[in-house]
Amino acid sequence: MLAARSGKVARVTPSQHLHAHLIGQPGSRARLNTPALIIDLDALEANIAAMAAFGRAAGVALRPHAKTHKSGDIGRMQVAAGAVGLCCAKLGEAETMAAEGIESILLTSPVVTAPAIERLVALAGRMRDLAVVADHRDAVAALAGANDGKPICVLVDIDPGTHRTGVASAADAVALARQIADAPQLTYSGVQFYCGSQQHIPSFADRRAAIADRTAYLQTVIAVLTEAGLAPPVVTGGGTGTHRIDAELGVLTELQVGSYVFMDREYDECDLGTSFATALMVDTRVISANAGGMATLDAGLKAFATEAGMPVIMAGAPAGSSYRFMGDEHGAVVVPDGEAAPALGARLTAMTPHCDPTVNLYDAYHVVRGDTLVAIWPVTARGRSA
Repeated sequence: MLAARSGKVARVTPSQHLHAHLIGQPGSRARLNTPALIIDLDALEANIAAMAAFGRAAGVALRPHAKTHKSGDIGRMQVAAGAVGLCCAKLGEAETMAAEGIESILLTSPVVTAPAIERLVALAGRMRDLAVVADHRDAVAALAGANDGKPICVLVDIDPGTHRTGVASAADAVALARQIADAPQLTYSGVQFYCGSQQHIPSFADRRAAIADRTAYLQTVIAVLTEAGLAPPVVTGGGTGTHRIDAELGVLTELQVGSYVFMDREYDECDLGTSFATALMVDTRVISANAGGMATLDAGLKAFATEAGMPVIMAGAPAGSSYRFMGDEHGAVVVPDGEAAPALGARLTAMTPHCDPTVNLYDAYHVVRGDTLVAIWPVTARGRSA
C-alpha cells in the first residue's frame, strides 16, 4: 500500500495498516497488537534537548549517529535541535537519510567497492554536504578516479586500537591525508577517531582513564599531521558513553552520539555523567499462563537483539521479575517466589538490551505520550545494511 507522506510517496508499513486508526485516541497504547516497538515521545524530546544543550555548553558540535534510530523523523528532530548533521554507518542509511531531507551526512565506514563508490558519487551530487572516511590508499585512489563532479570530502579514519578500521600509525595518517589533499576530486576534511569498545565501561572513572589514554594517542597523530601541514579541520568521534569525557578533554570537535536518544540496558548500567531517560521499549503480552511462577510472552528472539543479554521488565509484572528467551517467537517473565505471574493477556513493557539492532527488527515506531498513540513513524532505513 502507498500513501503520501512529507510531500513524497511512502509505503504504508504493516504497523500503520494495523494501528493508524488508533492515533489520538486516549488509552490507545493498550490496544496495540504486540510485540510493538514503542517510543515515549516526552522522553525522546527531553533526551534530544539535553544533549543539544550539553553540546552548546561544551562548545562541541553534535553529529548524531543514525545507525541507532534509522529514522528520518528522529534525524530531522536532532538537526532542528542544533545538530550539524548525522552520521551513517552504511551507504544505504545515508541514501535513506538524504531522501528524508538530511543535507549533511558523514559515512563512518569506508566505501571501497566499485558499485558502492558509484552510488557514493551519485549521492554526493544530490547533497549539500556528504563526507566519507577512508583508511587505505587504494580506496582513496578509487574514490578520486570515480568522481567527476564536485570534490568529495574525505576524512582519515584512525584506528584507536580495536583493529576494526583505521590507519595504524601517525605516518600512515600523514600519507593518506597527503594523498587526499593532493587529489583535485577530493577534499581533505579531517580525521575520525571512534573508541567503540570504551563506550560501555561501567565505571565513569575507568572509562575516563581509558579514553584519556586513547585521546593522548590521538593527540600525537594530530601533532604529526599538523607538523606536515595537514592539521585536521574536523576531529570527529566519541559516543554516548564518552560524550562528557570527550568534551572535557577538548580534542574532538564533533561528537558521534547515538544511543542517548533511546537508552538501553547496556547504557542504563553505565554511569554516563549525564541523565537520559529510557525512550525506547517493547510492549509485549502474556499468551500463556499455565506454569507456576512464570508466564509466556509473545516477544522472543525476533523481538529483541540477543547479543547484549536479557531485556529488562519495566512495567506490568511484580518488582524483581525477570525476562528470559523462550525461542524465536516467545519469551517468559519469571516472577519472584510468592508473587503471582501476570494474567493471560496482560501487557508488559521491556527495556531493550541493545537499541540499535533491536530497532532493525521492526518496521515502525509506535510513538506515545502517556498511554495515547500520537504517531507511527517508519523505521526508514530498516535493513539498509549495504
